[in-house]
Amino acid sequence: MLLGINEVESNWQDACRSRISTADEAVKAIKSGDRVFLTGNASVPLPLLDALVKRAPQLQDVEICHPLTICPADYVAPEMEGHLRINSMFISANVRKAVNQGRADFTPVMLSEFPLLFKNGHLPVDVALVHVSPPDANGFCSMGAESGLTISAAEVSKVVIAMINEQMPRTLGDTAIHIDRMDYIVPSDTPLFEMPMGDDADQDEVKKIAAHISELIPDGATMQLGIGALPNAVLKFLYEKKDLGIHSELISDGVIDLVEAGVVNGARKSLHPGKIICGFLLGTKRLYEWVNNNPLVELHRTEYVNDPFVVAQNDRLVAINSAIEVDLTGQVCADSIGPKMHSAVGGQLDFIYGASRSKGGVPIIALPSTSTLRDGSVVSKIVPMLKLGAGVVTSRNHVHYVVTEFGAAELYGKTVRQRTQALINIAHPQFRDEISAQAKELNYL
Repeated sequence: MLLGINEVESNWQDACRSRISTADEAVKAIKSGDRVFLTGNASVPLPLLDALVKRAPQLQDVEICHPLTICPADYVAPEMEGHLRINSMFISANVRKAVNQGRADFTPVMLSEFPLLFKNGHLPVDVALVHVSPPDANGFCSMGAESGLTISAAEVSKVVIAMINEQMPRTLGDTAIHIDRMDYIVPSDTPLFEMPMGDDADQDEVKKIAAHISELIPDGATMQLGIGALPNAVLKFLYEKKDLGIHSELISDGVIDLVEAGVVNGARKSLHPGKIICGFLLGTKRLYEWVNNNPLVELHRTEYVNDPFVVAQNDRLVAINSAIEVDLTGQVCADSIGPKMHSAVGGQLDFIYGASRSKGGVPIIALPSTSTLRDGSVVSKIVPMLKLGAGVVTSRNHVHYVVTEFGAAELYGKTVRQRTQALINIAHPQFRDEISAQAKELNYL
């Protein structure tokens, strides 16, 4: 016999009350040798993480797997050695030093395959620390600001410790997790971490790059935007465009203004028309409040959103990603500075390849032509050869457009000689003669 709605509601509420715990009590479920999944980005459940750090001296060899995190770095401090060890799939600033000192680990993986490490048993999860919205009338919470990278890991974890936060937005799409799946529930009323994207968006060189990129974007395009000032700056150049859509691993605050201006409406999207599709949110309180119960925005699993063969189903898919340096054959380094790990592949290759397979797609690698080092010296980011030990995130075979403040170089279908000349043309003028001379030594010219 089917239960009536009141009986169903009563059942989950009883279960919810019986599982309520403090953070300190909940993390006692974590044992030595466990692998813990930690939800990341703006959704790091800091009270749970703080409680785990407090408990750490009683534990040995606990592995914490996570994507990019925005939070204090107490959990990766030197005194955590032997107790907690980080395994990051995207190196953020708070764990970068520990990774490069060998006190923390890094697992290279494309973002589209990140959840599959847990889902397919490559990294079995003992405990998942998740951060969710309050439940609805039927006992379903939403993963909120970080669904795409978390929901699959939470589904396969042996134990789920959930922080139910009054300030977590309820996002729609494939974000639901039921109270019954939670072993421990820790109530909270904690602001989400914020990450404004526009700090450098007004720099002259960034604006010039964004202007060049905007010229490559057709009306009716579906946009993928990476992390940082540059993708955010591009948004400011799109107000004359028509019928844009969004299919992106993440969205930030700048999307709101384009929606309100009528520029982003998804009217010409070939996949999920009329909807903004993404995997997670990274921005400010304005963004988190805007997406709350907003049917325009749907969050889906990253293994779906970032799948290149799903991405390619969006006609006119424009993918905009950044780089640390690009060599004259078109190889793109975006995750390391020489052998020193800096970030990760993220969704770059997923979307660059997906855009290249999209009807009318425009895959773009964008970067300033130079970088200023700590000693004040200036170096070119268009280089004859990548630094020794540098990682190739996007191969020369996948690159279509490279854009600097000096213009756009189209590389696809071009010889190494043609690529070399096109890239020299968008390098900083002060380095062009030097790069040309080195290119001749390499027999590229």
